[in-house]
Formats: sequence, C-alpha cells, structure tokens
Amino acid sequence: MTSKAAIYPPLPLPNEMTQFFWDGCQARKLMILRCKGCGRYIHYPRPVCNGCLSTDLAPAEVSGEATLYGYTVAMQAFHPYFADKLPYTLALVELVEQAGLRLTTNIVDVPEAELTTGMPVRLVWREVAPDLVLPMFTKAAS
Repeated sequence: MTSKAAIYPPLPLPNEMTQFFWDGCQARKLMILRCKGCGRYIHYPRPVCNGCLSTDLAPAEVSGEATLYGYTVAMQAFHPYFADKLPYTLALVELVEQAGLRLTTNIVDVPEAELTTGMPVRLVWREVAPDLVLPMFTKAAS
C-alpha cells in the first residue's frame, strides 16, 4: 500500500491572510495583495503595506508575466512526493507588475541548459493533487 505522503505533496495550510491566494490558484488566477492607498503589491501576504503602512489592502489579479530572477535544480527529494519528479527547478521569478515583486515557484518544461536569469517567463497552472492547483512558470514565447 502506498502512503499518502508518497502520493501528495506537502499541502498548504491556508489561513485568514492567505486564503485569497489559494482560492485564486484554484480558479487559475494569480492573486497578489495590493495596497489601496499607494498601489504597491505586497507578497508574501501581510496585514500592513510595507510602502505606506496602510492597512487598506485587497487581493488583485496579476498578469503572470515575469522574469527569472534566480533558480536552482533540485537533485534530491526532500519529501517522498518528489522522488519520481527529479530533477526539478525551484525558482524565484519577478513579476512585471512591480520591481522587487517576487514569487517562489517552479520552472517547468524548460531544459536546464536553456535557463538563464533575466529570461522572460510566463505563468502556467499545474494540478499537483486533487484540489491543489499551483502557479508555475515556463519560458515565454519569443
């Protein structure tokens, strides 16, 4: 019998501050918190804008266009779910909506030899478990 850990990835535990993000993922919309006062995007979600200190924040959909800021290729599984998915690319992408607005993700369908920091990437959605859809990125069309 296969253990549940081998079938499913570590699952997120949404809370009041992050539920909008996970609901957006399920609807295939990349939602990032945005300040209604100054317009600054805030990620990871927190209750106060780090630009103007406003607490008037709301989720906003972003385009899914980004550049590859940095990456590493995982060669060892840290959880049984990933054992048959090696190697895979963990990445930090910077969303085009704002300088410094970065999201931790995976790069998919791009050979390691083609990866370069600064390359344009675009959002793709992957269902990794029942009811768990994650935002991942792939090489943007030229």
